[in-house]
Amino acid sequence: MNDDNSDWYGPDAATFGDRVAGAREAAGMTQAQLARRLGVKKATLVGWEDDLSEPRANKLSMLAGLLNVSIIWLLTGEGEGMPAPVEDAREMPDISGVLAELREIRAAMRTNAERAARVEKKLRQLVQPGGDA
Repeated sequence: MNDDNSDWYGPDAATFGDRVAGAREAAGMTQAQLARRLGVKKATLVGWEDDLSEPRANKLSMLAGLLNVSIIWLLTGEGEGMPAPVEDAREMPDISGVLAELREIRAAMRTNAERAARVEKKLRQLVQPGGDA
């Protein structure tokens, strides 16, 4: 495990509850799902994640097993845990390019709106009695 991971979830950066919540999210479970698997109420799990309480040894062992991390990592942030969150692997779109395209569309819409207004005016002149074409 590299230092970045221990720093992210280490004792100076994260609490027990932070590590539980992070590992739960990485495992793709909701609070309700994990609580059900552990045989505890959701409020109990929320208390753990909010650092209001800690599980007893048997639940801590089950928790580590379900989240695929070590008990030591949950308690201290050291040892076998999970890596620090990574940035989304998808490349960010070129925002300036998207904004430029949006400006072009708006300009074209304005031009077409003005053109439609001129054509409408011409049509009204044609259909009104005494209108000049």
